[in-house]
Amino acid sequence: MDTVVSSNTRRSPSPELVALLRCKFAERFSTSPAVLLQHGTDESTYLPQPPDAVVFVRSTEETAFVVRACARERVPVIGFGVGSSVEGHLLAVEGGVCIDFSQMNKVLAIRPGDLTATVEAGVTRGQLNAELMGTGFFFSVDPGANASIGGMIATAASGTNTVRYGTMRDNLVSLTVVTANGDTTHTASRARKSSAGYNLTQLYCGSEGTLGLITEATVRLHPHPEAYAAAVVHFPSVRAAVDCVIESIQMGVPLARAEMLDALTIRAVNAHSHTGLGENPTLFLEFGASQAQIDEQAGIVREIAGNHGGGAFQWANRPEERSRLWTPRHHAYFACLQLKAGSRSLTTDACVPLSALAQCIEETQADIAEHGLLVPVFGHVGDGNFHCLVLVDPNSAAENEAAEAFSHRLVQRALRHGGTSTGEHGVGMHKMKYLVEEHGEHTVALMRAVKQALDPYNIFNPGKVVAPAGA
Repeated sequence: MDTVVSSNTRRSPSPELVALLRCKFAERFSTSPAVLLQHGTDESTYLPQPPDAVVFVRSTEETAFVVRACARERVPVIGFGVGSSVEGHLLAVEGGVCIDFSQMNKVLAIRPGDLTATVEAGVTRGQLNAELMGTGFFFSVDPGANASIGGMIATAASGTNTVRYGTMRDNLVSLTVVTANGDTTHTASRARKSSAGYNLTQLYCGSEGTLGLITEATVRLHPHPEAYAAAVVHFPSVRAAVDCVIESIQMGVPLARAEMLDALTIRAVNAHSHTGLGENPTLFLEFGASQAQIDEQAGIVREIAGNHGGGAFQWANRPEERSRLWTPRHHAYFACLQLKAGSRSLTTDACVPLSALAQCIEETQADIAEHGLLVPVFGHVGDGNFHCLVLVDPNSAAENEAAEAFSHRLVQRALRHGGTSTGEHGVGMHKMKYLVEEHGEHTVALMRAVKQALDPYNIFNPGKVVAPAGA
């Protein structure tokens, strides 16, 4: 069997390959420096690493054509959605051709009877939900950014609705994938369950474009509840806020959303969104059910919150009121960047068992204070996942080194608590070094064997998730 190519040399397309792709795609093929830079830059703190060329595809067949052409020369192929990843996922560390899926943006089918929709990879979550308006259904996975469905599958995304509706993994039915030899495979039927063979759908979910290129997906839809209610409540400490959510879940309250923002994040949100929230650790909650059920659930949570020192609930029932309450939470990332002029964020996440969450966040905030860092903390506390935005001057080597050291301590802390190095951002380049510690040598060797089997020449997004043996 051929060995995986080591990720240490640039593998640029030949002039003949460039001419072939230019002839095939005309204006949808680009080597413009500005286009290359855009496709070699993400939201991480890594320096840009542009590809050699970008192709804007419009179909699975066109994607397969590009992969076949690149495979003949062992040229890397990197998939691109909207570029919102934060762990260096899309950087062209060995050069190659970037396939941009933004023009594969059709909602192919909505099947209310099956509670599914089939979309092309470039459809964004916002676009899909706009198409679903009036059907009584919605697509639940909400990572905050208006990410593409293909990108969300590639990183196994989750977000604010996870506590109720699950992650991207829980909301997939089947995929269409272009493999390393340019063939097209369909990972499953549209049936809601199957015992027929290996679960290839889940194998590709979270693979970050290293095993194949996802071109279409059938995803699960959920019915809108009869009514919604949103609430904001302040707490004296992060532990109190987190414990309130955990106790509510343990009491069987089916929270639709449960987001915690620390005091620093609230300060940033107030400045950015011109809100007047108290600068204390704060929960943003949402309930979805019949009105009678909401009233019952809200009563339980209000009592629990009171027991943990929570203040008065600020409620919103009408859509525009709920949007007013939740919009600042969705803008928290950009709000936090404004806390330090000219800063960039080393954005990292961790996820731990619910029983360890409050302690892990407390220890993290003590770490932040001890090292004098500027780090807003917020997260999806209903599923044990929280985010840290380490704000640094991109031109300061000392600040960037301190940020990396903090990120390392955060991962070590999460692993000590029985958690994971990343709850939803993915591995990319940044978390590769922790996989052996988290999973063990044998498990990572199995991952590497899967990569070897499905991509023997290492053309799919090389330098991400697992390193070649001996690297």
